[in-house]
Amino acid sequence: MRIRTAVFPVAGLGTRFLPATKTVPKEMLPIVDRPLIQYAVDEAIEAGCDTLVFVTNRYKHAVADYFDKAYELEQKLEKSGKHEQLELIRNVLPAHVRAVFVTQAEALGLGHAVLCAKPVVGDAPFAVLLPDDLIWSRGQGALAQMANHAEATGSSVIAVQDVARAQTGSYGIVDAPTFSGRAGRIEAIVEKPKPADAPSTLAVVGRYILDPRIFGLLETTQTGAGGEIQLTDAIARLLPEAAVDAFRFHGTRFDCGTHLGLIEATVRYALDHEILSAPAAQMMQSALDEMGVTET
Repeated sequence: MRIRTAVFPVAGLGTRFLPATKTVPKEMLPIVDRPLIQYAVDEAIEAGCDTLVFVTNRYKHAVADYFDKAYELEQKLEKSGKHEQLELIRNVLPAHVRAVFVTQAEALGLGHAVLCAKPVVGDAPFAVLLPDDLIWSRGQGALAQMANHAEATGSSVIAVQDVARAQTGSYGIVDAPTFSGRAGRIEAIVEKPKPADAPSTLAVVGRYILDPRIFGLLETTQTGAGGEIQLTDAIARLLPEAAVDAFRFHGTRFDCGTHLGLIEATVRYALDHEILSAPAAQMMQSALDEMGVTET
């Protein structure tokens, strides 16, 4: 189950962040000085992936432009002697990593987006990363942790986190009776169940390592919640055929598909920044003082 390919579904329109996302994809919204997509890409590369498949729509060119060479900008930076900035834009992808862009012609859901990557992925295990779910960790990244577990067990792996029972209707929820410590075998998975119907409070987070048999199941999966082809439904059909584990990663997940999550991530990454940490903390404390906010 060692993974070499990572799939990034980035075809969504990001309407929650309008008007900013009218021309800028939500995956390109910055967290401090880097776009969301860069954090997910770095996490995949750390986990051993060297083929990155971006499933996009025909209107979104900014992601492809970001990972392409910017000849004019590079020439200007080189002539100006701005070598540090030049290396930043040249190294968004290491030389051994390739980016492949696949178009999702219709917005038919996450499951359909993953299926669009089949011609590139082929018959090998692969990862899926949702850039909206930004996972901060001072140690090994979430996907690398999952990849180690997948290699050790031979199972597919789905990232999970604990949520309040009242929030189960916003997530895919797994039933993993043997879950202990950081992992457990999944026996069932349900998309957005009502709190009373949820089999647990272990919610699926946007990181997956999947057996390639999922593609055949996606091809025959009927539309589900929201009239879309749900990845969760295909995973539920995979369970009788292959082992799938829930995995609780070390790290903090920020839901950057929401305004508050994007703000929380920006604050966390600013406070962890090598150069900006101290001045950012001072600025935040000054703002709280001006508002009359005191510690409780």
